[in-house]
Amino acid sequence: MSPAQSSPAEAEESYDVVVVGAGFAGMYMLYRLRGLGFSARVYEQGDGVGGTWYWNRYPGARCDVESMQYSYSFSDELQQEWDWSERYAPQAEILKYANHVADRFDLRRDIQFNTRVERAVFDEQAKRWSVTVSDGRTVQAQFVVLATGCLSNARKPDIEGLENFGGSVYHTGSWPHEDVDFTGLRVGLIGTGSSGIQSAPIIAEQAKHLTVFQRTANFSIPARNAALTTGERDAFRKSYPEIRRFAREVARNGIYAEQPDRGALDDSDETRRGKYEKRWDRGGLTFMYVYNNLGLDRTANDTAADFVRGKIAEIVKDPATAKLLQPNSHPIGTKRICIDTDYFATFNRPNVSLVDIKTNPIQEITANAVRVAGRNHEVDALVLATGFDAMTGSVAKIDIRGPGGQTLNQKWAEGPKTYLGLMSAGFPNLFIIAGPGSPSVLSNMIVSIEQHVDWIADCLTHMREHGLAALEADSNAEEKWVAHVNEVAQGTLYPQANSWYMGANIPGKPRIFMPYIGGVGAYRRICDEVAAKGYEGFVMEAEAQPRRAMSG
Repeated sequence: MSPAQSSPAEAEESYDVVVVGAGFAGMYMLYRLRGLGFSARVYEQGDGVGGTWYWNRYPGARCDVESMQYSYSFSDELQQEWDWSERYAPQAEILKYANHVADRFDLRRDIQFNTRVERAVFDEQAKRWSVTVSDGRTVQAQFVVLATGCLSNARKPDIEGLENFGGSVYHTGSWPHEDVDFTGLRVGLIGTGSSGIQSAPIIAEQAKHLTVFQRTANFSIPARNAALTTGERDAFRKSYPEIRRFAREVARNGIYAEQPDRGALDDSDETRRGKYEKRWDRGGLTFMYVYNNLGLDRTANDTAADFVRGKIAEIVKDPATAKLLQPNSHPIGTKRICIDTDYFATFNRPNVSLVDIKTNPIQEITANAVRVAGRNHEVDALVLATGFDAMTGSVAKIDIRGPGGQTLNQKWAEGPKTYLGLMSAGFPNLFIIAGPGSPSVLSNMIVSIEQHVDWIADCLTHMREHGLAALEADSNAEEKWVAHVNEVAQGTLYPQANSWYMGANIPGKPRIFMPYIGGVGAYRRICDEVAAKGYEGFVMEAEAQPRRAMSG
């Protein structure tokens, strides 16, 4: 129903932009919109800012990008004044940083917490969105920006009997805000992705017994986390202009690190092993930077995968357990590589056992046990480290209807289609930050977030200056972009893994490679070029009749 039919538009709450989500993307979007004089309202389903870092409070939760780089670059004062305590900041510290940003830039007054956006309907005549939120109100906005996050829709597994379990059940992606103490309890941990790998060592230290149920073994590199010294922080701060430039323009994944100049087979076995050892000892995601063809050439990739499998065999004392923990179902790096603190060594503890659920999936969960292959593994508490409906799950929860009533969920039923990961054809004035079809999860998220927010802010300014009422992706441009994203992915080893990049962790979800793997720098250049050519590939519509001008 168009707002004009129910009451004069002036009587309704109206904004230039509604932003969905107050994580790192939503907060920076609000900051930019305010600076440009647009009126904006942010709706956040949690009761605080921080997004991913608000929800994921599980034991051991940390970022896998070094904290000096996993931070905003838009304010030099901010990056000079904030003191990160460790190489890899823990969740609580990242959340504290998010709150500091919200306070420093007085963002909260335009954010409504504990409020979900449930519906957004585009009014073709008014060229505006009607946005319905969970408190029952409907507000009007010319633009909607989805800052819903790629990993924010926690996925509960479909395991028979889960609802009958008598003990406490926790999901790593929606952890309680108060401390959870597993002392004296038998704990079952289902899932060995990043959150399972981070939480297992800490739960094992508390629990009477920890049983880890593993479907897919994952490659993990030691974090080698440590306190940051004043000298390290200062050196970083002095170099920030170059570090940020490099992350945006040169590094494929938005992380400043030395770049490889050769392939894995260009070195002798001995030299190669020495380089892997050095990176293993240094720790972190840059292990994959030793050579430039690890994501492209299976033989090269095998040298890195074999090295890590060898390390697992060295660390884990029981050969049968070590063998189960050695990944063999996908090339290294084709699922997001994990970084850990003492994960593999945890399986040497007498109170930790590993159960393979690939060969024999979980049959059912009873009131006090997890049954696998006819055997009951008795547990008092369950931890579900079962991941997310990634990239699209949070968007799918909103009933988004474009002109003609088509929903975004209907359009994306065969897999998400976007132009540049920024907009989806048929949905005017609806922007997505770090959406499918952009580098997003293959990158340092904050680098990608800032680039998208800046692009959207420039686009809205362009529209205001040129008296444009609506903008949407052209369907031909979108088709070409989706084909390009998949073509670039097919030139790599990534599609060989049944990963959440492909939607493979969600039964029935179509297999399409969602993120753009062409690199952060290359992607930025494409987006800048599109804008420079007058937003090539986008269809624009001028103001039909005079109405309230966009503020500012």
